[in-house]
Amino acid sequence: MAKKITDKVTWVGKVDWELTTFHGDELSTHRGSSYNAYLVRDEKVALIDTVWKPYDREFVENLKKEIDLKDIDYIIMNHNEIDHSGSLVELMREIPDVPIYCTAKGEAIIRGHYHQDWNFVNVKTGDTLSLGETTLTFIEATMLHWPDTMFTYLSGENILFSNDGFGQHFASHSLFDDDVDLCEVMYEAEKYYANILNPFSMMAKKKVNDILAMNLPINLVCPSHGVIWRKNIPLIIEKYLAWADAYQTDQVTIVYDTMWQSTRLLAQAIADGISAVSPSTTVKLLNAAHDDKNDILTQMFRSKAVLVGSPTVNNGFTYAIAGILEMAKGLKFKKKKAAAFGSYGWSGEAPKLIAEHLQKAGFELVGEGFRTLWVPDGQALAQATEYGKEFASSL
Repeated sequence: MAKKITDKVTWVGKVDWELTTFHGDELSTHRGSSYNAYLVRDEKVALIDTVWKPYDREFVENLKKEIDLKDIDYIIMNHNEIDHSGSLVELMREIPDVPIYCTAKGEAIIRGHYHQDWNFVNVKTGDTLSLGETTLTFIEATMLHWPDTMFTYLSGENILFSNDGFGQHFASHSLFDDDVDLCEVMYEAEKYYANILNPFSMMAKKKVNDILAMNLPINLVCPSHGVIWRKNIPLIIEKYLAWADAYQTDQVTIVYDTMWQSTRLLAQAIADGISAVSPSTTVKLLNAAHDDKNDILTQMFRSKAVLVGSPTVNNGFTYAIAGILEMAKGLKFKKKKAAAFGSYGWSGEAPKLIAEHLQKAGFELVGEGFRTLWVPDGQALAQATEYGKEFASSL
């Protein structure tokens, strides 16, 4: 159902309550999501973005209830990943000649996805499109998080349509940040940043500062996923600048997998050692085989240091740990310390191999890690606790 945002702007997107994973199985979405599209009605009418392809017919039918499609003068595509552009084919069957405004790379991506020769109009930063009393200004936001991404600013209404910037996977009946649980929304915004935007932090920091330098009056920030920012715009901007700047808090995250509980016992003993030396430090223990991978990566994002543990299996480490290490490498965390640990039966390579992967992922290694043979007894656990104390002291 369409919902009015201002006198001139209507939300015409889709709330997806059933979504549990995104980007295939790459990202968990425990609170669902939304695909936000916006209709701007002035002397001219612009549609900003569409919704994910599974909902293309529903989107077009609902849009027809809101407006005669022939009255749409322009389509603005801020980003052209399938969750944003997926309804274009169904929509363009109805209005094939309506111009699509996007970046040059956006046109290339749309053509690559849908192989259609639509009426493309390429725009770049500073280009404008008058709708009458209001004007759209286009702002390229390359690699936030695709090469084609741009933001669009609507003067008069003072709205920044920020696409994936400032977004969260969060389903809600309400459109606005001040009508939902702010703690839940902020966690989902951080999780979204950590798991999607963090590799592009340099560009994110620059783009936020560029927009601040433009001194634009901003009453609403309308992302393409999740709630619209109305009350907490300064907060989410402050958080983005912090997240983009080698973010860390006073936290140590211990990520482990365990076969017969030996590595789990080591993880707990190491945690005890850290807490003994630094009781104010938050210590999180997460089992890579059981806990959600994206929540684990979000906790790593928050941390000043991480420890990763695994038993030695087939001269290596476990499948669950391998996945976390590979994802962490791609997310390009900065200025975080790390070490490896684990138990073993006869060969014992896991900690050394984990340490090599951590180093390749950009972590600063602390010492040589810790390992113990077979099931740790009281002496081995005491040594693991001492190791935790030494690790904490090194921080």
